[in-house]
Amino acid sequence: MPQTYDFDLFTIGAGSGGVRASRIAAGYGAKVGVAEERYLGGTCVNVGCIPKKLLVYASEFSEAFEDAAGFGWNRGRPSFDWRTLIANKDREIERLNGVYERLLTSAGAQIMRSRAQLLDAHTVAVDGKQLTARYILVATGSWPTMPSFPGVELAISSNEAFHLPELPARILIVGGGYISVEFAGIFHGLGAEVTQVHRGPLFLRGFDDDLRATLADEMRKRGIGLHFGTLVTGLMRMASGIVATLSSGARLEVDLVMCATGRHPNSAGLGLEKAGVELDRNGAIVVNGYSQTSVDNIYAVGDVTDRRNLTPVAIAEGHAVADLLFGSSSRIIDHDNVPSAVFSQPPIATVGLTEAEGRARYGAVEIYKSAFRPLKHTLSGRDERTLMKLVVEPENGRVIGAHMLGLDAGEIIQGLAIALKCGATKAQFDATIGIHPTAAEEFVTMREKS
Repeated sequence: MPQTYDFDLFTIGAGSGGVRASRIAAGYGAKVGVAEERYLGGTCVNVGCIPKKLLVYASEFSEAFEDAAGFGWNRGRPSFDWRTLIANKDREIERLNGVYERLLTSAGAQIMRSRAQLLDAHTVAVDGKQLTARYILVATGSWPTMPSFPGVELAISSNEAFHLPELPARILIVGGGYISVEFAGIFHGLGAEVTQVHRGPLFLRGFDDDLRATLADEMRKRGIGLHFGTLVTGLMRMASGIVATLSSGARLEVDLVMCATGRHPNSAGLGLEKAGVELDRNGAIVVNGYSQTSVDNIYAVGDVTDRRNLTPVAIAEGHAVADLLFGSSSRIIDHDNVPSAVFSQPPIATVGLTEAEGRARYGAVEIYKSAFRPLKHTLSGRDERTLMKLVVEPENGRVIGAHMLGLDAGEIIQGLAIALKCGATKAQFDATIGIHPTAAEEFVTMREKS
């Protein structure tokens, strides 16, 4: 007699990947249970992509007011209220939480607002109950990693940054990843004095070096203090604020310290080891191309696997798992040529290989670059440059990397990602007619090699 289970699929974590997998599986007729101990929608909806982009929009208005003068607008004296922004942001996030709940329940999935732990390969413990499942999906995401130095308990992570009661006047951001860069722009644009400290020689490791260096120049122009090759060695609470001691020996007094020094897979305490699921040395769940773990009936998607930690990737992985287990198709998600953006100010976006990666893989590459002042700023007077760059494999002329810093970078690179996915060549880029006047047309008019 075949084994019977309480659920066909039990998903631990109701973030983007877990919700997509659960919804699609339920749509195939599977009986699905979903456990979530924090908030529906995961990091992206609650303390990540969505609220962060809303804060980016808010912070951009300060420059927009300044730029308007060159176009004949009387700027007046605009003022900003942090509490209004956060209240409006919270209302939108609450709406999205409801959307995610309806997506699951309308599909027929059962939501359990509690922590789940694996007891064995087919059994989970939730709210003191033991439930069995034919398949288990782990989609618990990642969590901020805090550094270790004296006084670090005085600092916050990016999670708490979305719920500050007031906007601090002086802020120190520790870290050099995309979260730190984005929040530096957010806080600066909203009126805070911002200093960013990073231990490496330049932030945004993994992005193209020209974009990294140009973004640093643009941020300094705006008045953000950047200190590379520098560590925070300690924090101390004083009557007038928090004093940070730096490895250079300098002391900096601020009102808030935010550490954005990376994230780690949220895999601890789930009982994965008890079930026999293999983890790597960083705590990420080891999976194959089909998101299957070392235990045949247990799968994992999203940041907890530490592959490409992006929301659309987690969604694609979750959908593929549901199709594999309950549908009629099986596919491996291609993690190459995945576009990404950093909503810095100005923003950057990229798809494909960096120049350094191209040279490492092919030995030689052709580089096309264009740097210019955007048309908008010929009247605004703002000293800001746009940078565009193509990396081309010389043997067949295929474009293997596209990179941009400037207004609407994310929107523009999204379109180019399709071209790279299709294997477009530089000749095909050149044969494409541009839309004038736009910044994007520069990608099809670059003719001179760098």
